[in-house]
Amino acid sequence: MYSTGDYRHIWDNCLQLIKGRIPPQTYSTWFQPIKAISITDGSLFLQVPNKFFYDWLDSHYKETIQGSLREVTGNGLSIKYTVLLTDTPSEEKEKIIETIPENYNRSINLKSAQSGMIERGTRINENYVFENFVEGNSNQFARAASIAVANNPGKTPFNPLVIYGGTGLGKTHLLQAIGNNALSTGHANKVVYVSSDTFTLDFIAAIQKNKTTDFSRYYRSVDMLLLDDIQFFQNKEQTQEQFFHIFNDLYQHNRQIVLTTDRPPMELKGLQDRLLSRFQSSLTVDIQPPDLETRIAILNKKASSDGLDLPYDVIEFIAQNVKSNVRELEGFLIRMLAYSSLMQVDIELDLARKVFRETGAVEKKGIVSIEDIQKIVGTSYSINLDSLVGKSRTKEVAEARMVAMYLAREHTNLSLKTIGIYFGGRDHSTVVHACKCVEERKTDNEQFSARVISIQEKVRNAI
Repeated sequence: MYSTGDYRHIWDNCLQLIKGRIPPQTYSTWFQPIKAISITDGSLFLQVPNKFFYDWLDSHYKETIQGSLREVTGNGLSIKYTVLLTDTPSEEKEKIIETIPENYNRSINLKSAQSGMIERGTRINENYVFENFVEGNSNQFARAASIAVANNPGKTPFNPLVIYGGTGLGKTHLLQAIGNNALSTGHANKVVYVSSDTFTLDFIAAIQKNKTTDFSRYYRSVDMLLLDDIQFFQNKEQTQEQFFHIFNDLYQHNRQIVLTTDRPPMELKGLQDRLLSRFQSSLTVDIQPPDLETRIAILNKKASSDGLDLPYDVIEFIAQNVKSNVRELEGFLIRMLAYSSLMQVDIELDLARKVFRETGAVEKKGIVSIEDIQKIVGTSYSINLDSLVGKSRTKEVAEARMVAMYLAREHTNLSLKTIGIYFGGRDHSTVVHACKCVEERKTDNEQFSARVISIQEKVRNAI
């Protein structure tokens, strides 16, 4: 047992270990500002300048910190972080400490780690709620379906609900928001959120301990099962078999099932046909990379929630240059804030550009946004965006619109439905028709074909 007076000594020993394992500049930037403040209830509390600082530590040096603590204490302590509030009178600052919620802290929890299978897969992050999920054209349908399921689990046609999309687009946020909403409103009493990897590890542990019956009983008893990243079930035959029977039992008893994956169910390989059949018969909704307006809204929301006053030109610069996913947007913001706080410089456009250059952040090659395509086509046809996405049916506008839809289909990974949304809310059949017309006209009309090829080259140059 450690006394409350040991915290500085323990942390100093941890720092000595860390200092020998990382570059000097990294140590001075990220570890010298950390302050050990207490040992309370079996946890070493470390104070950090702000939540962005915590995010960076947790994503880049979590194991470094935890490993050093294990060496120093022999697993006798866990780590929790605190943030010193900075919007209070100076004489009160040392008294007011905001502890990051336990669900936000991903440090070692010995009790949980030693409890065996299942329990570790039940936690839902309370920060993931619908209220702080920024809605845009790229995720509107997925959010609406998720809210419907959360408000009436197991009693809508959306069972199971499958949400698919690339990394960092908000699938896990929506998944856990469903659980948080259902629990807070009392629509479900027993909700389990679990990743496919954790489900598999728990199943293996159950086999080793001869507790597969307990494992099955546990998952069949839930009101709502939220399973993340089902693509990792691929080629795991016994896990698939176990999940198939759990899935059937929950479905037959009108218990809600929500799944996420990184691609449409029909594209998943290495899964049993009977599982694929059930996934494909579900409501499947996609989340696409956010458009410019949504990226700006996400950054504004993040800045507001963390008490930051960011100039609009900085937000716009980030949104225009970081296009792939929400996680990379937030990651760039963290890097910029860290640079600002540690180098004691204001957050301005020049700083954003400097951080962008130094980090090589995030702009992906080989991907062009639909906004870029609309702008290029509009310029080529001398048509403004309002006309391109509006209701005009004049020959020139209609042709430009079809070409833009065709190029969006060719050069983005957006679904037909999402492309239609970008063109005034048109449905996917309109996009299909536009693409077909462009293909036919390219074959029959050399002048039109040359024009499309010319515009296509401009789109490629914009990548």
